[in-house]
Amino acid sequence: MQRSTYGQSPPLHHPVPQHVSTVPQLRSPPPPPGSAQSHQQGYTGGANPYQQQSQGGVGGGNMFGGYGQFMNDPTAQVAAQFGQTAFKHGQEIVEQNFGRYVNVSALKHYFNVSNSYVVNKLFLVLFPWRHKGWSRKQAVGANGQEGWYLPPREDINSPDMYIPVMGLVTYVLLSTLVAGLRGEFKPELLGLTATTSTIVVIVEIVAVKLGCYLLSISSQSQLFDLMAYSGYKFVGIIVTIAVAQTFNGGKGTGGWLGWLVFLYTFLANSLFLLRSLKYVLLPETAGSSAGPMQTDSRAKRNQRTQFLFFYSYIVQLFFMWVLTRT
Repeated sequence: MQRSTYGQSPPLHHPVPQHVSTVPQLRSPPPPPGSAQSHQQGYTGGANPYQQQSQGGVGGGNMFGGYGQFMNDPTAQVAAQFGQTAFKHGQEIVEQNFGRYVNVSALKHYFNVSNSYVVNKLFLVLFPWRHKGWSRKQAVGANGQEGWYLPPREDINSPDMYIPVMGLVTYVLLSTLVAGLRGEFKPELLGLTATTSTIVVIVEIVAVKLGCYLLSISSQSQLFDLMAYSGYKFVGIIVTIAVAQTFNGGKGTGGWLGWLVFLYTFLANSLFLLRSLKYVLLPETAGSSAGPMQTDSRAKRNQRTQFLFFYSYIVQLFFMWVLTRT
């Protein structure tokens, strides 16, 4: 018995897209060849984004397939440009606000270092008696009168901020590592060590600035130079802690080997500061040939020499002892 049909429904037709999106559909695996999406390609004449992705990976096309077309989309380009503009304006705002208190352009000068400079500077701090020339190099302007010191990248005698900052961070991490090996690690130890070392540097800089004020020593780059030189002590402190902890049988810096390494690094750092800070604490002055003027300048120079010796040896001995015992 044959069933009678009252009417036949019209065939279904899928809507044909007028604008093919360049962003592929997030689907895996690709649709089978006999599916409805595969038949749509016959109506539109376009290529399957999934087939483009496979062909690009094999035939040497776009290595990311359809996803590589994302950056070609105008919306993505506008978003990327907007992000770059926002980052640039944010950087300018930070530099303007931070520049009220710190000269950013002058601070960048102290971070202009290279790998060879860092290696040679570390060798200079640990073995200062092997170094001969301690005077800093200067560049002369076009008029022949203006001059400025070369950056650390071009002058081994130039102070930098990279080694002191990295030395401070390394000291904090090494101290907490040693405490962990002894079973005495606590989370708050990181903050306590960082705070102690920062306070030591600040107190040292304030004391030196006070001495420079009392001795009438002034320089435009004096503060940054003193900050840099005050941080070089961490190189000797790190070597002392590392060597003593490794070869002293777990006694730390309290054994005879720890004291021996500490004495060596202290003397090396003191000699390095004594030679390096001459241009800061003992500036050359064109003294007059008159008697009273010459006596006054000689007395001031003697005071500045004593202050330089006191800072390089007495002050450094106290602060390095505090930091190695902390």
